[in-house]
Amino acid sequence: MRPCWGAAGGRSYNPPMTKFTVRPMVLTDLPSVLAVQASCYTEGLLEGETALASRLALSPASCWVAEDPAQRGTLAAYLFTHAWPEHSLPPLDGVLDDGWRQHAAPDSLTWFVHDMAVAPAGRGAGLAQRLYAAAQAAAHAAGLRRSRLVAVQSAAPWWRRLGYAPVPAQMAARHAGKLAAYGASAVLMERTLARPLAG
Repeated sequence: MRPCWGAAGGRSYNPPMTKFTVRPMVLTDLPSVLAVQASCYTEGLLEGETALASRLALSPASCWVAEDPAQRGTLAAYLFTHAWPEHSLPPLDGVLDDGWRQHAAPDSLTWFVHDMAVAPAGRGAGLAQRLYAAAQAAAHAAGLRRSRLVAVQSAAPWWRRLGYAPVPAQMAARHAGKLAAYGASAVLMERTLARPLAG
């Protein structure tokens, strides 16, 4: 989704990269995750705690947050990612289960980058790249070699810089129903995962 840098307008504060701790997400982070989400997305893209909790449960090793150690429990950024069947697209704000795992071969799965957001307090600290690198390493260790995401709110150019490209039109058309929930400007993108990014 979108690496949101927070609200526009005014002179931004650029905190040092060392200020924030990047760590795996835990269930008790979700209230703070919702606060960051609300600062970054339009109302139509907001997801509920139950939907986000299901994504965390699906892949706790590849969901990460950035926290300010001086303000324990206050998050500056988060990232939800998980494995998903390649032929499908997870619904926005839907509760996911792992029933598909029973019959899924590793080469039929993709690493789905569901949602990344950076609050105003985390702007300029390189948090999006750090979160992505941590989650990608976990995905690569799990044997995933392809990645897919839905870029929203005009974020496609940012994801291109990480190696993503729009999927073929025929594939996008196949997922048109679920893509519509992400907004008119949503772009389904994919890339191969040859090796993890450096952290």
